[in-house]
Amino acid sequence: MTKHSPFRYFKTSPEVINLAVMMYVRFPLSLRNVEDLLHERGIDVSHETIRFWWNRFGPMFAAEIARRRRNQARSHSNWQWHFDEVFVKINGERHYLWRAVDHEGEVLESYVSKRRDRKAALKFIRKSMKRNGQPKIIVTDKLRSYRAAMVIIGNADRQETGRWLNNRAENSHLPFRRRERAMLRFRRTATLQKFVSIHASIQNHFNQERHLYSRTNFKLNRAAALAEWRQLLSA
Repeated sequence: MTKHSPFRYFKTSPEVINLAVMMYVRFPLSLRNVEDLLHERGIDVSHETIRFWWNRFGPMFAAEIARRRRNQARSHSNWQWHFDEVFVKINGERHYLWRAVDHEGEVLESYVSKRRDRKAALKFIRKSMKRNGQPKIIVTDKLRSYRAAMVIIGNADRQETGRWLNNRAENSHLPFRRRERAMLRFRRTATLQKFVSIHASIQNHFNQERHLYSRTNFKLNRAAALAEWRQLLSA
């Protein structure tokens, strides 16, 4: 069966759509900021068109990135995970964004809940392990919900807590916080869950950990990530 291109009914070229979605999700830009930047490049589209593009193609790009990364998965990614949660306001009501990060800073799972109790922690941990396997070490803060959930699962002996041990997870919230300010926060839980999932995949794809490489190797890795992005959904 012939695989149809997802761009086949769009007058705009796939290259422009890829660029618009990448700029909006990867960088802390509003829809109107992206509209102005595209206009400077001679591309005349409205911010509502860009909103439609990221809603339509963002999940496709994120799923394709996740599929490719699973095919190239490294076994040591399950060596150590970091769990942490951060509060997010939706229409003035406090919600919690749970995040699982491996020891290299790659976001493994994001989950939004209204409460920060054992039930929410259990659902988040099970969801993370179902998609990514079992880690050898789980680093958390001192929230008791983690301990209670891990006792039920049976891996409480793998939990570690400490004052500075969970900085990896704390730092993973910073790109999201910048995006949250640019978007003037969120209005629906479903929108937040959708965006953090897409944002995490794209952030993982372009996160080259530049402090670990020489300038030459960083430029090569960045160019390779950009070339791979441009090829998404092209076949």
